[in-house]
Amino acid sequence: MGSSLSDLVRNALIGGMLVGFVASYFGVFVVQRRMAFLGSGLAHAAFGGIALALFANIEPIYVAIPFTVVFAIAIVWIRENSVLAEDTAIGVAVAVAMALGIVFLQFKDNFADAQAYLFGSILFISGPELGMAAAMACVTLATFPLWSSWAYATFDRSLAQTDRLKVRTHDYTLAVALAVAIVVSIKLAGILLISTFLVLPAATARLLSRSFLQMTVVSVLIGTLTPAAGFYLSLIPDWPPSATIIFLQSALFVVALGVRRVAQ
Repeated sequence: MGSSLSDLVRNALIGGMLVGFVASYFGVFVVQRRMAFLGSGLAHAAFGGIALALFANIEPIYVAIPFTVVFAIAIVWIRENSVLAEDTAIGVAVAVAMALGIVFLQFKDNFADAQAYLFGSILFISGPELGMAAAMACVTLATFPLWSSWAYATFDRSLAQTDRLKVRTHDYTLAVALAVAIVVSIKLAGILLISTFLVLPAATARLLSRSFLQMTVVSVLIGTLTPAAGFYLSLIPDWPPSATIIFLQSALFVVALGVRRVAQ
């Protein structure tokens, strides 16, 4: 029994830190490009994939990743090839995904598994989910060479295109990476909180940083360390770990906001 509890705690801490690293790294692009609605939209799109997996009795993450990636690509394609704004494209994609999710769950008698993904369940991260989080962390490390190109397009898209940077290709790559990052983060924060988990470390880092590189480093530090700290803090009042992590990140944001105002 003790060994089992120890394994749960270990998986929760490792999984939380891995997911925090991934989400906070991509979060800097979400915040700087003002794409917070995209993060929320993809999280809700993932609901359709998770519902399909639960209906078919398949490990949800294996269905949700390709499902959400398809929607991420569709959103970028609609934005690039129509007169519709990005928020409109996101709204259309989310509506379709949520409708599919509702249909699939209609045929599922037990909603307990769905609730775990809606609200987060860091204490019950499974072996495959932990392995997926580790794999995503490795993929994130592999995207480091793309950081400068993504940063360039983030700050001056027109100039990046003039310099013949493949901005559209990078947009698709970033959207796909963001979709995968969101799906692997859902079990920690839940669909309803993942956009906050994605944005808060980056927003806090932006208040404390003088360069985009510094913002990236600070965001990753906050995103990686707060899941572990929040997990232990949640044991004191016996609160849900996911919500406690969000409270901790929110507190850091408020402190950073105060520091920024005093510095000005």
